Amino acid sequence: MTSSTKSPILITGAAGFIGFHLAKRLLEQGESVTGLDNLNDYYDPALKQARLARLDSHPGFRFVRIDLADRAGMKSLFEESRFGKVVNLAAQAGVRYSLENPYAYIDSNVVGFLNILEGCRHTGVGHLVFASSSSVYGLNTKMPFSVHDNVDHPVSLYAATKKANELMAHTYAHLYGVPTTGLRFFTVYGPWGRPDMALFLFTRAILEGKPIDVFNHGRMRRDFTYIDDIIEGVVRVLDRVPGPDPDWSGDRPDPGTSPAPYRLYNIGNNNPVELMDFISAIERALGRTAKKTMLPLQPGDVPATYADVESLTEAVGFKPATPIEEGIRRFVAWYRDYYGVA
Repeated sequence: MTSSTKSPILITGAAGFIGFHLAKRLLEQGESVTGLDNLNDYYDPALKQARLARLDSHPGFRFVRIDLADRAGMKSLFEESRFGKVVNLAAQAGVRYSLENPYAYIDSNVVGFLNILEGCRHTGVGHLVFASSSSVYGLNTKMPFSVHDNVDHPVSLYAATKKANELMAHTYAHLYGVPTTGLRFFTVYGPWGRPDMALFLFTRAILEGKPIDVFNHGRMRRDFTYIDDIIEGVVRVLDRVPGPDPDWSGDRPDPGTSPAPYRLYNIGNNNPVELMDFISAIERALGRTAKKTMLPLQPGDVPATYADVESLTEAVGFKPATPIEEGIRRFVAWYRDYYGVA
């Protein structure tokens, strides 16, 4: 551990895609970071171990293997460590997987999140930032999606658990004054990404000469957001502890703010891309053409996502802007290097 006098920052899901990048950034800034992960096998644990190996080289990093749903273990961790700030990125991810394994989502995303809230409450954590998801917009069709709009019609259990996180966090902000900020991430991609996400799946299949599954016959639109933009947003939000909104009114309740120390922000590229254009960018980066299997929209999926990031820009002076071509090019370069593919 580093000898820094700063309170350590807890990052849950530190062996995951976003958690790894955030931990790396904070460590490079001189912060002391405790990384928590249960290293489950939802996808290849070897990739998680490889991420952790790179974090372990920093003297300010400590890794703790605990499952969020372990109430006693989480209680002890918070009591012993006295974290200044917490970033909850651990979750059972994946929309389609939630159709087959619903209990995994309740254990991790609801029970686990309650353990985090309790830890923050009882040890005086200064700011809890937690990952929500663009999936909470569900059946909403008004574009772009705004944090000031109602989101009560999820179309997957994964989305429902993320909406539950927002409600639970607000309750703790209201009852106990725990400052909380929820971040709705929009289709994050980039180097060290998740193997179950489209960019990873498509890149691997194209390089192996296998067909790719193109859902909704390619008529999907996603607000693909590059990992560096996500991390910049998270770091800025982490330093901005929310206070009560003096203009909030119960007569016209704004879902994005509160009379409690609570805020919600979208983090998205604010520029939705057609799935076929996304695939074309991958083909150009790889110098190969994909074999495509056109399929209908899958249960739990939505046809389009598009983030209104005005509230984020106003709050922290930042707006994601990495072009899709550049982000995909960087991912492909990482993929070729990591897997040794010519």
